[in-house]
Amino acid sequence: MQKQVDLKLIVAIVAAGLLSFCGVIVETAMNITFPKLMREFSINTATVQWMTTAYLLIVASIVPISAYLKRRFRTKTLFVTANLLFMVGLIVDALATNFPLLVAGRIIQGCGTGIALPLMFNIILDWAPADQKGTLMGVGTLITAIAPALGPTFGGIIVSQLNWHWIFMLLIPVLVISLLLGLYGIRQAQPIVKTSFDVVGWLLVILLFVGFTIGFSRLATITTQPLACVAWIVVGLIGLGGFVWRTQRAAQPLISLTIFKVRSYDFHLMAYFLVQICALGLAFILPNYIQLVNGKSALLAGLFVLPGAAIGAVFAPLGGRILDGFGAARPVLTGSTILVIAMALFTVLGMRLTGPFILAIYILLMIGIGLTMGNTMTSGLQQLSASQQADGNAVFNTLQQFAGAIGTSVVSAIITLVQAQASGTNAHRTALGSTMALGLLFILVVIELGVMIMAMKRRQSSSHVG
Repeated sequence: MQKQVDLKLIVAIVAAGLLSFCGVIVETAMNITFPKLMREFSINTATVQWMTTAYLLIVASIVPISAYLKRRFRTKTLFVTANLLFMVGLIVDALATNFPLLVAGRIIQGCGTGIALPLMFNIILDWAPADQKGTLMGVGTLITAIAPALGPTFGGIIVSQLNWHWIFMLLIPVLVISLLLGLYGIRQAQPIVKTSFDVVGWLLVILLFVGFTIGFSRLATITTQPLACVAWIVVGLIGLGGFVWRTQRAAQPLISLTIFKVRSYDFHLMAYFLVQICALGLAFILPNYIQLVNGKSALLAGLFVLPGAAIGAVFAPLGGRILDGFGAARPVLTGSTILVIAMALFTVLGMRLTGPFILAIYILLMIGIGLTMGNTMTSGLQQLSASQQADGNAVFNTLQQFAGAIGTSVVSAIITLVQAQASGTNAHRTALGSTMALGLLFILVVIELGVMIMAMKRRQSSSHVG
C-alpha cells in the first residue's frame, strides 16, 4: 500500500479530530458551569463532580479495547457509531431537566469519545508516510491537547451570554460536519479479522479504572475518611494485577503486553503520562486561581489561558515538522526543558500570580507542551513494530484519560487540604494550596525531562525507529 498525504487522509483526520475535539472540550467547558448546576439542581460539590467522573470512567473503560475494535470492525463503522453516540448524548444533555438525566447524557457521550479518541491516531498510523507522520501526529495531538484549555473560555462565554444547555446544542452542528467529512474521507487500511473478545480482561480494566478514579477523587477527604480512599485504590490495584495475569493467559488478549518489553517505548509512555498530569492539573489550578485569588470572572479566567492554548496549537504540528526533519530528540528535549522553566516560574510566583504573569508563563508552558506531547507519542510508537502500534496507541490514549483523572484529583486534593489547614482569607489559603500543587507539578516535569533523556538514549539503539 502506497502511503501518501492526499485529500481523503486530510479530510479523515479533520473528521475524527472534530469528534475528539468535541469530546474533550465539553469536559472542561462543563467545569465552569458547576456552581450554576449546584444551585439549579440543589446538589453539592461531590455530586456535581459525577458529571466529569462518570464520563471519564466510561472513556477510560472503552479506550483500552480500541486495538480490538480496530481489528474487528471497519474504521468507518466505528467512526459513525462514535459520532452518533456522542450526538445522542449531546441531545439528551441539551434537553435535560434533572441531574441524573444530565449524567446519563455524559455517559452516552463517553461511549462515543472512548471510540473516537484512538481512531484519529490509528488513521494517521495507517495512512501517513513515515516522513510526514510526525507533522500529522502533531496536528492530531493539538486537537486533544488544546481543547482542555479552550473549554473554560467556551464554557465561560456560553454561561455568561446564554445558559449551560447551549454548551451541548452548539456542538451538534460540529458533529454533523464531522460525520459528513468522515463518510467521505475514512477508508479501510487492513481487512477486518474476526477475533474473540476477552470479556474477563475488559471487566478487570473497568475495575482498575473505577478503583483508581474514585480512589484519587477521594484524596481530598483522606484526613477525615482515609479508609474509603485507600479501599478504592486497593480495588484499582486488584484490577491491575488481575488484568496483567489475565492478559498473560488469554489466547487473544485485549492489549498485548509484549509492547512493554520495548524499554524505550516504556520511557516515552511514562514521560507522556507526566506531561498530561501537568497539563490537566494546570487546567484545574489556573481558572480557579484567577477566580478565587484574583477575583476575576469565569469568562476572564478562560480568556487568560486562551493565548497560550492558541500558541500551543501552532507549536504542535511545528514540533512534528521538526521531528520529521531532524528526529525526535531536538523538539522533545527542548520542549521538556521549556516545561521545567515554566513550571519553576509558576511555583516561585505561586503566591503572587497576577493575570499578566499567568498569561505570559502559560504561553511559555504551552510552547513546551506543543513541542513535547505529540512528538513523545510519535517517537514512542516508532519504537514498536507495525503490528504492535494499535496496542501502543491504545495504551497512550488510555493513559491520557487516566492522567486527566489523576491530575485533576491530586491538585484539587492538595488545594482543598491546604485550604482546610491554613489560616487567613480564602484567597490567601487558595493561593497557598495552589502554590503547593504547582510545586508538585514542577517536580513531575523535572522527572519527565530525566525520563525523556533516558528514552532518547535508548531510542538510538531501537530497531524500529522510523
